[in-house]
Amino acid sequence: MTQNRTQTVAHVRVSSANQNLARQLEAVGPVDRVFEEKVSGGSCDDRTALAECIRYVRDGDNVRVASMNRLARSLRDLRDIVDEISTKGASVTFVKEQQTYGVDTGDAIGELMLNLLGAFAEFERSLIRERQSEGIRIAKEAGKYLGRAPKLTIEQISEAQGLIGAGVPKSVVAQSSG
Repeated sequence: MTQNRTQTVAHVRVSSANQNLARQLEAVGPVDRVFEEKVSGGSCDDRTALAECIRYVRDGDNVRVASMNRLARSLRDLRDIVDEISTKGASVTFVKEQQTYGVDTGDAIGELMLNLLGAFAEFERSLIRERQSEGIRIAKEAGKYLGRAPKLTIEQISEAQGLIGAGVPKSVVAQSSG
């Protein structure tokens, strides 16, 4: 697609399909185009909407993101994404942090702020994981955490084991068991 004017686009992401993008869409405000992602913030390679957004932006465009932690979970990924967008002549605005980074903002203070805020976001994510793990450990000790419900019943597992024992290929058993 050929663009004749600069555009403001948004990248919004939630970690699962049942979460709502409305809060982020409200935060980024009016934009020309939205790239929505409903995936966990894992590897950048697995995020098709992010890749599409980066391919789409051109010189002078601005990518608005509600918060740094919606764009990347690690400082390295954050730097790589911002650098890739900046290399195309576009900028990235983080609404919550009230920071914009791009070709014209690559000065020492801007770099320091990006690194500091990115490091704090990564640290915050680590603290959340620690608290979650601690909560699960305490719940398990109290007998209140049973983990994820099994997908197969004991009878289904027994039947699958019997089929495998009878020589049915595991892939066939897996497909028929769900």
